[in-house]
Amino acid sequence: MDIVNYGVIGCGMMGQEHLRNIALLPGARVAAIFEPNELQAAAAKAIAPNAKLVGSVPELLAMEEIDCLLIVSPNHMHIPQFEEIASIRPLPLLIEKPLYTDPAQAAKVADLAAKYPAPVWVAMEYRYMPPVQTFVEQVQAATGGVKMLSIREHRFPFLPKVGDWNRFNRYTGGTLVEKCCHFFDLMRLILQSDPVRVMASAGQEVNHLDERYGEETPDIWDSAFVITEFASGARAMLELCMYAEGARYQEEICAVGPTGKIESFVPGPGRFWPTHLGAPPVPRVVISPRSPKGPQEVEIPVDPTILEAGDHNGSTFYQHARFLEIVRNGGTPDVALVDGAWAVKMGLAAQKSALTGKSVDLV
Repeated sequence: MDIVNYGVIGCGMMGQEHLRNIALLPGARVAAIFEPNELQAAAAKAIAPNAKLVGSVPELLAMEEIDCLLIVSPNHMHIPQFEEIASIRPLPLLIEKPLYTDPAQAAKVADLAAKYPAPVWVAMEYRYMPPVQTFVEQVQAATGGVKMLSIREHRFPFLPKVGDWNRFNRYTGGTLVEKCCHFFDLMRLILQSDPVRVMASAGQEVNHLDERYGEETPDIWDSAFVITEFASGARAMLELCMYAEGARYQEEICAVGPTGKIESFVPGPGRFWPTHLGAPPVPRVVISPRSPKGPQEVEIPVDPTILEAGDHNGSTFYQHARFLEIVRNGGTPDVALVDGAWAVKMGLAAQKSALTGKSVDLV
């Protein structure tokens, strides 16, 4: 097909990032948008002026020209909309993380995975950040086989969203699902192994405590330590702090093995970097062999046009480029439903561990 026509479901902040990146891709266009919030729909229309605004998922699916679908709605709506699509017109689908939010939905995901006839790609943008891709490509050679993996995200608090849905666990799945499924996915990707046990300590220490929505105070956590043991024998740790936006780098990933160490440093969104500090930091990767000693550092710059299209270090663009290959030519998604499901399963286990003070076995 010469032009791939997207139908987009949900166009809040992240949905609009997707629109800007699709606009940069040759041979791709947004043909239809379903966004029930009038302000967000108007903002989406400004980014994709040739897209048709529709009033429902069925109306969008009735448009014959649609070639593929993108779900970017609030977390708790992902599975109901996925099921609706499956029952009406199961087209190739890119569905934002987290795949689901409620443990009771795991069986529905397994059923959809078994029966859905078209490719389904779970959006895990962090895989496609150029410094993370370099890290993944080099990690085995740099370490001689990873024994210890740590991921640190020190970042800004949750941003305002339509209807304030991201302030409450019942809509998000909890911080360790909503925010951290990215990192649990990276752990499985880097270690090429599945987790067997999760231990966590987490809570709401600083953010959103003075906010009120109706009679409710937000219950979304802002910090955590999570330790995960893998079937391979490797161990991984996540450190999350969502009141540390003053840091030079937002994500730091470190893997160590018998022959050396590799690190990746990823800055946060450029729009948040103070102008008086000059140009934003450039991503970098550092490899530190044990013998002969001598760290080797390389910067991993990102095309400025792609960088400005979103808040995820260019990754949304590169993810869509790969998804379009699948839509045009067929093949297997990089991030399948089983990967998205594992990331949620790990997040839910971490939430449970933090609440109970006990480790959670996954096998």
